[in-house]
Amino acid sequence: MKPMGSPQKVAEDEVKLGAPAAFVLPDLEAGEAGDGAAAALSVVDRGERTLTATYWDTPDLRLTRAGLSLRHRSAGDGSERGWTVKLPVAAGRGGDSAPLSRSEVAFPGPDDTPPAEAVALVTATSRGRPLEPVARLVTRRSRRHVLDSDGRVALEVSDDEVSLMDGDEVAASFREIEVELAPGDNAGVDLLPLVVERLREAGAGPPDPTPKIARALGPRALGPPDVEVGEVRPKDPAGAVVKAAIAAGTRRLVAHDPGVRLGGDDEDVHQARVATRRLRSDLATFRPLLDRGWVADVRAELGWLAGELGAARDADVLLDRLRRQTAELGRADGAAAAALLHTLEEERERAGARAAAALSTSRYVALLDQLVAASQMPPLTAEAEERAADVVPRLVGKAWRHLAGAVDEAGDDAETEPLHEVRKKAKRCRYACEAAIEVCGKDAKQLASAVAGIQEVLGELQDAAVAEVWLRSRAIGLTGPNAAGTAFSAGLLTAVQQRAAGEAIRGWRAAWEAASAKKLRRWLA
Repeated sequence: MKPMGSPQKVAEDEVKLGAPAAFVLPDLEAGEAGDGAAAALSVVDRGERTLTATYWDTPDLRLTRAGLSLRHRSAGDGSERGWTVKLPVAAGRGGDSAPLSRSEVAFPGPDDTPPAEAVALVTATSRGRPLEPVARLVTRRSRRHVLDSDGRVALEVSDDEVSLMDGDEVAASFREIEVELAPGDNAGVDLLPLVVERLREAGAGPPDPTPKIARALGPRALGPPDVEVGEVRPKDPAGAVVKAAIAAGTRRLVAHDPGVRLGGDDEDVHQARVATRRLRSDLATFRPLLDRGWVADVRAELGWLAGELGAARDADVLLDRLRRQTAELGRADGAAAAALLHTLEEERERAGARAAAALSTSRYVALLDQLVAASQMPPLTAEAEERAADVVPRLVGKAWRHLAGAVDEAGDDAETEPLHEVRKKAKRCRYACEAAIEVCGKDAKQLASAVAGIQEVLGELQDAAVAEVWLRSRAIGLTGPNAAGTAFSAGLLTAVQQRAAGEAIRGWRAAWEAASAKKLRRWLA
């Protein structure tokens, strides 16, 4: 299975305001004296249209509770018809009038059956449970476009009268105002607060990010998502730390699942693999607090998933590295290296398809079910009932000692292979410290930051070593009219890797000395 090539995420940035039934949309063009130049808005009335949307979800409303939606919508005038997946809302910054951002992905398909690709995008949340129609909303929408100084659409203001239908009868109704930024128009960002202010002065309510479907379905749809990361206090049982760590990793994995399927954003693959690796690390750190058989099974499955994601992520890192380094070569050598980059891009495409295929397996869905269940009720041991402030420093201390042992094994004249083990242990220790921050405060945060310095230096060593191996393997057996030039460029880039590796080997000790300062470790048991 290839990543979804045609559907693309489109950003939707909007402010939603509740409005009473008697609300009258104000004349947005008219500004009061003293408002300044910004008060002179240019507004075009786009008339009314009726939209009918059928929303699909699991019987327990997993999508809606998690902030996703899958709907089929059609416009009465025939201007719109098709399926849309909306991915979770992210809170904006910059005050009450700051827009909320979410991603929309559109799909064609028959009215009565969601397209398979649309269903796949919500699989991490539905976890394979059957989807069914849960609500039909009919919206009478009145639209106005606010233009910027160049006459382009900067904002769309929609006055929506929404009806929840029960057959042909109206079961409930409400009204809301949406102010949406036009894509790519920076003027809309500046005009948005002014428009929101005028709507509020006319009687609209405060900004409210609640989606229409959640408002329509009521309390059951407004319940918590299946995965919540709870706050942890030092006096809480140690099991609360474990639960929070599992929930945080699971939430990260689920959040980036759609992006891995869609392709096009390297960060989604990165974050999905980070989620799997952090979960594996946290389960190892907190193994004494969990059922060991369960830990072994889940860590094995996470290892499988990390491997499926790993080839795509490694190719992304290598591509970014070689593109930067190729740009620093002379024009002729850089041009000769283009064949190497093309080969790597093809490898990345195949690896992306493999990663997306892994997310479409029943094995992956079963793993998600295990993680979600554990984020709600992990299989804890009796030791997990002890106070977190007493237990967690001891477990982090164990991760630290493993790191120190790897450093001792590496010795003063360490080379790439033993330092790779140091890097892995540094990552485990850092993750353990970060999981302990809510319990141990700034002590854990400072040690995590210091250990991250070791990981960063040795990460450069690892990246250089991987790049050198790849370059050597691809330079062998080159054919064609420019084979010699490409091989020469590969040699130049290999020399760059060797210099970078040498600098890392010479410099990692300084990072270790900084991280091993006694003052950073006094809190460890």
